[in-house]
Amino acid sequence: MTLDDFVAAELATPLPPPIAMVAERLAGDVDVAAVLFYGSVLRTGDLDGVLDFYVLTDARRGGVLHRTATRWLWPDVSFHEMAIGDAVLRAKVATMPLQTFQDAASGRMLDTTIWTRFVQPAALAWVRDADAAARVRASVAAATVTAAGYAAALGPENGTADSYWRALFRQTYRAELRVEKPGREDQILRYDPARWQRLLPLAWNAGGIGYDTHGELLTPSGDRARPLRRWQARRRAGRPLNVARLVKAAFTFDGAARYGLWKIERHTGIHIPLTPWRERHPVLAAPAVLWRVMRARSAEAPR
Repeated sequence: MTLDDFVAAELATPLPPPIAMVAERLAGDVDVAAVLFYGSVLRTGDLDGVLDFYVLTDARRGGVLHRTATRWLWPDVSFHEMAIGDAVLRAKVATMPLQTFQDAASGRMLDTTIWTRFVQPAALAWVRDADAAARVRASVAAATVTAAGYAAALGPENGTADSYWRALFRQTYRAELRVEKPGREDQILRYDPARWQRLLPLAWNAGGIGYDTHGELLTPSGDRARPLRRWQARRRAGRPLNVARLVKAAFTFDGAARYGLWKIERHTGIHIPLTPWRERHPVLAAPAVLWRVMRARSAEAPR
């Protein structure tokens, strides 16, 4: 099996009909080329959680200022609630141009988020045509090659496939300033250890990285200095870049208030109604919402 075969088979993973229906609705705009489904629900099948999608488009959207911001601070993020049969499904959607997705997956940009996400399992939930499908498959394969290349540089001189992927995720989480619990990489790698063991040699072969094998131990060959220099540039840029994205999201996240209030109720049991003002001004409403949550938690505490 080649890496292209592996990626094609994984992207073709059948999805439960409710998830496929959400993807089809998200693809309703004329400029949508493909919809990718990924994240924890792909692994667990728990439809009570938030479904994670990437919507890939032909071009940037919005006015001049928005398009300029999106050129550097993609993706645009939105939250959707959809009635599917008798259930209400919730989806967090990242939208970006397919061409930008391809560039980021290849490692040509300073960003690390695309190739760290899409070296993980994903399914092609909807695609417009064969050309778009081929571009998505090539992008996900490129993301895997990019991630595996940095894993070879950041991991041990020799070790198991697990040790290389673990080193990669630990370093990228730090660089991206992501709020993850310690050991988050364990949840990702523990889900299907055999997948990750198969994937690393396939990706190294596709990326032209030589290696020796001794049982389950792998020893990549080649110069580490060049990829480590590239990594240091991405590590230095990671936090400022992602802080800027968080600031952008605070003002442009479509559905931010609904998403935030749903998360609060899901994690604390505290219901705070969505008012028109909170919907329009999620950033300004946040301090008052936080105060209400703190008061409610204080009132619930045993005396």
